[in-house]
Amino acid sequence: MNPLNSPLEVGIRALVLLTETFPRRLDVAQLVYLDHAMLHSGDLEDGPVSLHPDLPAGPGELGMRRRLIEQGLTVLLRAGLADMTATADGFLYGVTEEATSFLNALQSPYVGQLKERADWLTSTYMHEGTDVRDGMKQITQRWSRSLRAGTPPQGEGDVL
Repeated sequence: MNPLNSPLEVGIRALVLLTETFPRRLDVAQLVYLDHAMLHSGDLEDGPVSLHPDLPAGPGELGMRRRLIEQGLTVLLRAGLADMTATADGFLYGVTEEATSFLNALQSPYVGQLKERADWLTSTYMHEGTDVRDGMKQITQRWSRSLRAGTPPQGEGDVL
């Protein structure tokens, strides 16, 4: 089992995001963008230092992330930490009552950093009238400029 981007790790990241955005429910696309932004927050204007380094195939990372988020959500649903609701807009995910207690039991520095970045993201991009996808335009525009220039995309604050 690969410890990086395993369904369990991605599920924990999704749980952090769903807990931070509670009571708002999110769809898979929103979770994909937020997960990417949480890990690569240094690529966003005034964002905290990124938790993960940029990869040369950065643009392709979003495409792979959807499958990973879906696998992570499956872990959360099976564990009873998240639930899914069918709406006219599609499937939306939220946390159950057990989610906060579970996250609070995790004491790793990495989870603490995820919580800090999720808090920053929700306060910056999740208020009324905004869409997290607007913030992601900063990252995709940087990728586009890098591709046109023939250089690999570089984040501003990439550390591991």
